[in-house]
Amino acid sequence: MAAKLQPLADRVLVKPIEKEGKTKSGIYLPDTAKEKPQEGKVLAVGPGKISDDGKLIPMVLKVGDTVIYSKYGGTEIKVDDEDLIILRESDILAKKGEPEKKTSKTAIHRSK
Repeated sequence: MAAKLQPLADRVLVKPIEKEGKTKSGIYLPDTAKEKPQEGKVLAVGPGKISDDGKLIPMVLKVGDTVIYSKYGGTEIKVDDEDLIILRESDILAKKGEPEKKTSKTAIHRSK
């Protein structure tokens, strides 16, 4: 299982999220025509990068985050028939966040 791997320094272990092989118009694409995925789920993170003055810079990402990464960044590996990518934190372009929940500001009127 991939959980056995612990990335070092500022590296992140990501499982790519495969996009559906069907276009909006309903045409199925063969594997050779599919684009390389750029989105994945973080499975493990390293402790962080050591700065020039010797201080640890902690990672921004955490296990479970969904990220968008550079198309050709990182090192692809296969563990237990599972395709994974080890990326540097700098190869990750964005983190997908949960949509903010809107709080309703409804005034409560009391009748006298």
